[in-house]
Amino acid sequence: MGDTANRKVAFVTGAAQGIGKAIAQRLHKDGFAVAIADLNLESAENAAQEFGGSDAGVISVAVDVADRESVFNAIDQTVSELGGLDVVVNNAGIAVQSPIEDIGPEDVDKIFSINFNGVLWGIQAATKAFKDLGHGGKIISAASQAGHVGNPGIALYSATKFAVRGLSQTAARDLASAGITVNTYAPGIVRTPLMEKLAKETAETAGQPEEWGWEQFTSGITLDRLSEPEDVANVVSFLAGADSNYITGQSIVVDGGMVFN
Repeated sequence: MGDTANRKVAFVTGAAQGIGKAIAQRLHKDGFAVAIADLNLESAENAAQEFGGSDAGVISVAVDVADRESVFNAIDQTVSELGGLDVVVNNAGIAVQSPIEDIGPEDVDKIFSINFNGVLWGIQAATKAFKDLGHGGKIISAASQAGHVGNPGIALYSATKFAVRGLSQTAARDLASAGITVNTYAPGIVRTPLMEKLAKETAETAGQPEEWGWEQFTSGITLDRLSEPEDVANVVSFLAGADSNYITGQSIVVDGGMVFN
């Protein structure tokens, strides 16, 4: 494993691409050993190799966040292979259009199983691991700018992210006595494969070019540019480090100035 004996360990879901990959890369740069957990194990393995592989303290782990047992197994594997656990980042998620009048039960089940249940299972598995290891830890989950203000056309996505914030606030209260902090980061419009897909779908539905689809989401950004995944990773780095030890139950909005609290 190289010189990883004294390293802190971070586990990141959805880390094979997009924001998750940028988070894994930043935490590794910060000195963490990192488990790149993803539904697509091949992509996770490629990302792990890109960051130096097991010799550099980076491993790939298969996880289906919608499956509770899979999440617990992935955390167990991380503790076993990297020798500990200090930070869990519940980043995995999907985004789909959901016009209010068209939402069906299966739509609700699918997005909640990943965006909300995945975070719940992650919080549970992290808590068990931290307690088994005899120390506290940090749980950091993906909310969204759309989890602070309902966004048009993506009702279910917004609902899942509001739910993640509520869950995290309660978990912060319930787990504080165990030395565990629980926070969320709330990205705005980030240049990722997930966002590209949503912009394209929005444009196609309206019979407009792709650029128009992007504009529907980006028109209200005060800093007048799309977010890069690294902008979000910077905030997660802060939440994963010692400088945020006195912060819990919070949602840090990193959206270039779309939502003002």
